[in-house]
Amino acid sequence: MDITPFTEYRKKVVENCSKVIVGKDSVIELVMTCFICSGHVLLEDVPGTGKTMLLRAFSKTIGGDFKRIQFTPDLLPSDLTGINFYNQKTGEFEFRPGPLFSNIVLADEINRATPRTQSSLLEAMEERQITVDGVTTRLEEPFMVMATQNPLESYGTFPLPEAQVDRFFMRLTLGYMTRQQEMGVISRVSTLDILQSLQQTVTAEETEYVRREYVNVQVSQPCLEYIMDIIEGTRKESDFISGVSTRGAIALYKASQVTAAINGRDFVIPEDVKYVAPFVLCHRIATGGGSGSASASEFLKRVIDNVRVPLEEI
Repeated sequence: MDITPFTEYRKKVVENCSKVIVGKDSVIELVMTCFICSGHVLLEDVPGTGKTMLLRAFSKTIGGDFKRIQFTPDLLPSDLTGINFYNQKTGEFEFRPGPLFSNIVLADEINRATPRTQSSLLEAMEERQITVDGVTTRLEEPFMVMATQNPLESYGTFPLPEAQVDRFFMRLTLGYMTRQQEMGVISRVSTLDILQSLQQTVTAEETEYVRREYVNVQVSQPCLEYIMDIIEGTRKESDFISGVSTRGAIALYKASQVTAAINGRDFVIPEDVKYVAPFVLCHRIATGGGSGSASASEFLKRVIDNVRVPLEEI
């Protein structure tokens, strides 16, 4: 297996996106990992940290058809999926595709839409298809939903149900930049101008290769057991109402493969698993008692720390 295309892909994507988002290379890599694994990403942070800018920069970097949807309480499912309308000229009904018929879909402030509208994303995210008036249409690959939400504001929002949150491959946060990075950003030209001038840096062939070949990254039996030990640990932990599902276990397995590949290895090591586990698993566990993501992260860290790490036998 030739691992070089993965490291080159990582370099091109990170360098291009970092022109817009400064000092967040690790988050860019994680978004790229979701994309390679055919997953979806939920970017959760306070307003003004660059969530939308990051996702727009990523979409321009990889190319493909891009649509942005501003989620609001009056948004309807048909506004996403499309509608059948009567064409008076032809005397027939015609289908007008919605913005979900794109390669990259940015769902901005997803928690501002009603549960009915939120649920219209589920079929597209999980099954890569959309059904309108009983007619099912397959979506073109690559397809990725990148959603943002503000975790602090509750007025006028509809929290995502667990079933829908579980559809997201990772939940990420950007956080604030360092003092020096932020001074550089506020004194430079407009970030929007930089975004507008951003060019596609990876070809469709390169994207197809990494999305197809990452499955050939080897996962040894001890590493596979290490993954399952972490998954089972979340199910046995008394602080969790429910543990990680099988979908979550598969996601952790895939994310570990891609992490190894973009770091120049054709085999997974325990450090790969340990690194991506919080991003893949935290939003898939329920702690109860109104505990937030910070508590889930703390509990998960305790679970991972209690799992024995395989060493030389791998």
